Amino acid sequence: MSLFDGQRRWDPYALGLDIAGLRQGTYADKYFVNIAHLLATLAREGYRHKGQHARLDPRGLAVGDVHVEMQIFTRRPGRTVVAGLDAALAVLRAATGYWQDETFVPTAERLQVWAVEDGEVVEYHGDPLHVQPVLRIRGRYRDFAALETTLLGYLTRGSRIATNTYEILKASRGKPVLFFPARFDLPATQALDGYAYWIGVQRYNHDYAAQVRPFISTDAQGAWWGGVGGGTTAHALIACFLGDTPEAMLQFAAHLPPEVPRIALVDFNNRTAEESVAVAEVMFRRYWELLEAGDEVEARKFVLFGVRLDTAGSLRDESIPMLGDPALDFGVQPRLVVAVRQALDHAWQRWDLPPRAQAAAQAYLRQVRIVVSGGFSAEKIDRFERLQVPVDFYGVGSWFFRNAGPTLTDFTADVVRVRIHDAWVDMAKVGRRACEHPRWQQVPLESVA
Repeated sequence: MSLFDGQRRWDPYALGLDIAGLRQGTYADKYFVNIAHLLATLAREGYRHKGQHARLDPRGLAVGDVHVEMQIFTRRPGRTVVAGLDAALAVLRAATGYWQDETFVPTAERLQVWAVEDGEVVEYHGDPLHVQPVLRIRGRYRDFAALETTLLGYLTRGSRIATNTYEILKASRGKPVLFFPARFDLPATQALDGYAYWIGVQRYNHDYAAQVRPFISTDAQGAWWGGVGGGTTAHALIACFLGDTPEAMLQFAAHLPPEVPRIALVDFNNRTAEESVAVAEVMFRRYWELLEAGDEVEARKFVLFGVRLDTAGSLRDESIPMLGDPALDFGVQPRLVVAVRQALDHAWQRWDLPPRAQAAAQAYLRQVRIVVSGGFSAEKIDRFERLQVPVDFYGVGSWFFRNAGPTLTDFTADVVRVRIHDAWVDMAKVGRRACEHPRWQQVPLESVA
């Protein structure tokens, strides 16, 4: 559940969680497993605190069954868009409990939990004494001690991608950003990654009264929110047609369902402006031929939605002259985009069309969008927008995973209180303290069998 959908909490089985592995501690840092084992052993032995150096009189505290208050917060500088919280709650529901002989006894319903929703914004300004926790857990520590690693993992990765998405959309001034990082990580991460991207998009829409649509490349990325993968074409398709990009697009348009956008990849032969025009011409001529024949349904298959520029950073496209500056010569850069836009807008003048087709050709070409990809970051997108480069869509890949400097995202957990005879007593390590979030709410949990 998030701020933007109001649906019921995720089912742990629907998320594909390895519940058996979570309960066994397979995904936990070993010291958490060792702690849970030690506390369980002390509980069986009936151990009572008998040390001499406690901060306060332990009064025979049954350490093995100690109840704690844990809080989880981010240390990303500035603002963080939270994602992965609902997955963390699913982990608590599925794997809170203890082992009795060979049987796992679930106890999630005994926890007291306060949480914000996915999509909430929290801030951190470098002072760990003043944080905005996203999750507070109260309960018997040994029942959930081994889950800390997984809880932090979901929150860290999800919030990193959601926040990076938000920052990229700010840089693009709300122009759509295609989510292309699937090839840079394991398939198992795609569902969470796609959901976190969706959260970032929705948060941007909420804050800027925008209506940006999410665009994902795999079905798995939409598994948690109902999205479906889409995309353009690949260089491999053009290679199958021996470098004949126009013919490849004609066949693509003729045989793919009409709801698939016709976006031509136009850098295969390193003549992007010329290739864009060549594709547009063959597509328009087929489109016009079908319109003239009265077959509007078939004609719509040949509407060219866009062209995608993906020139490698080590190449200067032949569409632009060399200036001797790598930033102005190589890869997808402003001069190349302008050259493609101008070539498309004026191409109809050289197509020897009958008068009736000329106005249609002008309109057809004006609606062809320009999609750029290849090494785009928030900084590069911001530069393009400041220069008012005529880009309609940005394709971004590995930058969504950026995790350094201002994008460094990590969550941490602290035990900040313990319960002694029904009273909650401050017990944080030096430099930390219990904090509140103004918008979190108590969340009832039910155990999963």
